[in-house]
Amino acid sequence: MNKRELGNSGEEKAVEFLKKMGYEILHRNFRCKLGEVDIIAKEGNTIVFVEVKTRRSLKFGYPSEAITMTKQRHLKRVAEYFVQRQKAKNCMYRFDVVEVYMNVKNEVLDINLIKNAF
Repeated sequence: MNKRELGNSGEEKAVEFLKKMGYEILHRNFRCKLGEVDIIAKEGNTIVFVEVKTRRSLKFGYPSEAITMTKQRHLKRVAEYFVQRQKAKNCMYRFDVVEVYMNVKNEVLDINLIKNAF
């Protein structure tokens, strides 16, 4: 399984997990001219922009550590674009990270949700 397939598998598991946690999934892999966000969901009255990071080991650090300041800026721009496009300027929104840990058999070992990650 290559990196893209691992990432897609992790996103699938993250969606299942978020649904179980009560999130309503609005969009997956939302793209615009400013960038992409893995998942856009709603929890209560809050729009949640979710970045998913999937790993098989901690060799290169925790998955969330891969979300650089540059990536955070891109995600914030995409979020602002989405909110303006939805004409929801006064809505509350936040950024969550889902860390998915899988083994070589693509079985989920653990899923960690970080609310208000940045």
